[in-house]
Amino acid sequence: MEKIGFYIYSLVLVVTLGCTTVSCATNPTTSEFIRTSCKTTRHPALCVRCLTIYAGSIRGSDHELAKAAVSVSLKDTKAAATFVSKLARAPGIKPREYQAVRDCVSTMTNSVSSLSQSVQELGQMGRFKGQAFEWHMSNVETWVAAALTNQNICARGLADDSIKGHVKDAITKRMVYVSQVTSNALALLNRFAVRHRKGIHKP
Repeated sequence: MEKIGFYIYSLVLVVTLGCTTVSCATNPTTSEFIRTSCKTTRHPALCVRCLTIYAGSIRGSDHELAKAAVSVSLKDTKAAATFVSKLARAPGIKPREYQAVRDCVSTMTNSVSSLSQSVQELGQMGRFKGQAFEWHMSNVETWVAAALTNQNICARGLADDSIKGHVKDAITKRMVYVSQVTSNALALLNRFAVRHRKGIHKP
């Protein structure tokens, strides 16, 4: 295996993503709540796989479900950001690849920041009602949407046909994954907001 390919292979083994197979016993009612809620996302199977491990804290709560989804997005985005940052130091990386990776590091740093703010804000959401809830929820939705945009910008930065090979493939795969996780989180946030406004949410 060529040097840069081996470096990326080794890096994949070290910097792992979070939503792998989950094996844990969960309350059937909570499991059904997660499955039903995840049907509103664009990637329901991934949604269920990521959130089942948090069933104990979710317990049928729209708020806790949204908080868990954004926390998963933050965790995986941090891992992806670390992965991309380390790729910038890959041996044999080409100048065009290096610039694209450096740009990606910047956008992923912004993505992590936005999601970190979202997690902190969601931790306080139980205290807010009425217009206060709307204001804070708008902040969270804006930040998560911004995080998703930055992830997509990173992927688009490597879309140039002149950039080929292991670096492009490795980052693109990561960005597809984290953008799906973040897209799911945004959908569950929107679901929480709508149900809260209708008074049918579970606290």
